[in-house]
Amino acid sequence: MLKFRKTIKKPMFKAIFTNSFGILFSRILGFVRDLLSASILGANIYSDIFFIAFKLPNLFRRIFAEGAFSQVFIPAFAQTRHKGVFLANIFTIFISVITIITLLVNLLPSLATQMIAVGFDKHTIDIAAPFVAINFWYLVLIFCVTFLSTMLQYKHHFATTAFATALLNISLICAMYLSHDKDKIQIVYYLSWGVVIGGVLQLIAHLIAAKKMGLSKLIIGGFKHLKTKSHIIKKDTKRFKKEFFPAIWGNSTAQISAFLDTFLASFLTTGSISYLYYGNRIFQLPLALFAIATSVALFPRVARYIKNKDEAKAKEFMKRAFWFLAFILMASMLGGIILSNEIIWLLFQRGAFTLADTQKTAIVLQMYMIGLLPYGLQKLFMLWLYAKQMQLKAAKIATVSLVVYIVFALLMLKPLGVSGLALAGSLSGIVSFFLTLKSFGIQNFKEILKSRYTLYMVIFVPVFTATLFGIKELLPIIS
Repeated sequence: MLKFRKTIKKPMFKAIFTNSFGILFSRILGFVRDLLSASILGANIYSDIFFIAFKLPNLFRRIFAEGAFSQVFIPAFAQTRHKGVFLANIFTIFISVITIITLLVNLLPSLATQMIAVGFDKHTIDIAAPFVAINFWYLVLIFCVTFLSTMLQYKHHFATTAFATALLNISLICAMYLSHDKDKIQIVYYLSWGVVIGGVLQLIAHLIAAKKMGLSKLIIGGFKHLKTKSHIIKKDTKRFKKEFFPAIWGNSTAQISAFLDTFLASFLTTGSISYLYYGNRIFQLPLALFAIATSVALFPRVARYIKNKDEAKAKEFMKRAFWFLAFILMASMLGGIILSNEIIWLLFQRGAFTLADTQKTAIVLQMYMIGLLPYGLQKLFMLWLYAKQMQLKAAKIATVSLVVYIVFALLMLKPLGVSGLALAGSLSGIVSFFLTLKSFGIQNFKEILKSRYTLYMVIFVPVFTATLFGIKELLPIIS
């Protein structure tokens, strides 16, 4: 067992840290992009037009391509005996649907714009429509990227996808640099084409990686024999479709919650939407860097072991990932709660962002951070359900989680204001964690807890908490 643990430790954590560094690199560039956007484009109707134009394809990407597709495709791909034909068939179905939708948006851009920008008047919709049409081509490109990245994940190659996400930000930064002395409408044109170019660059990077990983022969062979051998993967395709739609719903609930956050916050005092935005941006950083990066790195291995009926190895991977996340998310959660004021002050308090804004945002951040540990660990255990092709079960858990959020958000909106919305999200995450844990198996979870790390955690929490309070006391002296 000791030998086995040594063999799995290095590749697993190498994949996790590769994903984490890639995400961090992209987030840093995203921060630079936001600073340039605020400086060059400002906050006005033109910035609203660009963000609206990019909103719909980005929303489709999050719900449709990046989440649901990979979670269903990898287990199905691992189980099918005719991998080349299966991948060619699935790709053809999806790219056909996405291309048709994109062409419809380009034929009827005003109608598409009206659907996402309900508050825009006719004149603004007419201005925004061409940009919506341009940006929508990003969806076609990013699905191709997602398809190739899923294949690379299956081959345990994560570096390309992790770092290629930064190419979009680089493209947009270049677009702003080239257009900084032009009028606002031209800047929006540059940014829109920057989105498309960013998608092209990501696709090129993945095509190169796919060739280096030896996937070209499999992909080309699949398309070559698709017409003559499509009948042999009918059952596999039917099962994939059956699992895909629950996965879409499971991935949509988080986006629905985010939309409801903004919608309900719009009924509160001015600035509430911004407090939620800034608090959530900080909350999402450790979640993306550690929980999501770990889940992405672990998923192909767990899916393959389960497919080979070797749950013992799959559970060993889960156990190591659990304790890695437990410690790092616990540290992030405690830091976010105890040092919330200091974090917001350091990152945002300048210019128009006042001390009062810092204090209100800090409370929102604290409420979000309460749910970081359960929400992050839920991501880990949810991959077990996806690997075992229990997408319907995962969708039911997501539905309950959404209902819990809505109930608590409505109950706490009046007494707690905007912080109540953040707390409702955390409570929803806690409920989701326990429901996912139940599906994973309480006995399986008890086996994970039978570890020396449990004692380490009991010691770590009070010591680290005391350290953070000590730092908090010193910070006013330092500043």
